Amino acid sequence: MKKFFFKSGLYVILILLTLEILVRVTHLSKDNPTRFVDEFNVEKWEPNQKGHSVTGNRLQNFSEFNINNSGYNSYREFVPSIDKVELALVGDSFIQGFHQNYYNSIGKKIEDRLEGIEVYEYGYAGYDLADQLHLIHAYKETFDKIDHVVIGLKFDDDLIRKEYKLVQDRMHLESPFYKKIRSIKLLVYTQNIGVLDPLWKLAGKLSSIGKKNKVLLKRTETKNDIKEKYITYIENFKSLIKKYGFDKNRFTFLLDTNVTPQIFLNYLKDNNFKYIDTYVALNSSKKPTTLIYDMHWNNHGRDIIADIIINYYKLL
Repeated sequence: MKKFFFKSGLYVILILLTLEILVRVTHLSKDNPTRFVDEFNVEKWEPNQKGHSVTGNRLQNFSEFNINNSGYNSYREFVPSIDKVELALVGDSFIQGFHQNYYNSIGKKIEDRLEGIEVYEYGYAGYDLADQLHLIHAYKETFDKIDHVVIGLKFDDDLIRKEYKLVQDRMHLESPFYKKIRSIKLLVYTQNIGVLDPLWKLAGKLSSIGKKNKVLLKRTETKNDIKEKYITYIENFKSLIKKYGFDKNRFTFLLDTNVTPQIFLNYLKDNNFKYIDTYVALNSSKKPTTLIYDMHWNNHGRDIIADIIINYYKLL
């Protein structure tokens, strides 16, 4: 019996090792770049990292990322000067562009179609307006040299906070425990494709045995609730602008007017904040503009976004 268990255990270990090697060799699992917080309390990627971003269980999306000296995914380094013309794109995962090869990013598309300009992509998954304005303020000397800055803005996601604070939940992912977990590519792969979901649910049910579960009824959001939320978000916007400032001559928002409440659009217009609308061009496309498995822009969608920004730039 001992021999049986020994052999069974050995076979299981060998199978797991074989699968780990297979996942690594075929790049089925994504690489996870390391996050860090710099001396200005700005959260970003640790500089000079390379790897592959993978989504789906059959390499549905496979792309290379390249973290530059500034800590952002880009094909170039950020070296602005008064002698050149530069455009900065500041935003979340849509600008970060891990779903696209770094050498075919939105910034690269703009540079290829617009002669005489350098594009710097300050994209980081999870950034909201507080993160973005804090970044621009922290690196004021750098951004003062950049001619134009386009800031991604999603009303429902990016205006929840009225002040900047480090998001500890993201930085917890850099703890020694999570780093060890991420080093096991087979575990990362099975987690990403949902194989482990039933186990996590079972663990949750087992941990709740003997405990009284409170049934929380989700209250339907009323018109008054929505109005109050909009007012709060606009006040948060005002608070951030007041604290960090906003150069209305050089800074422009990139947003989707279809999911932005009219009350906020009116506020932007009344107070001379410029914005680029992505909705019309993306919605009028006959081809899909987002990926199959999530709402990030696909290559065609990124082409459209690049053209929108170029057309806006030409009118300046």
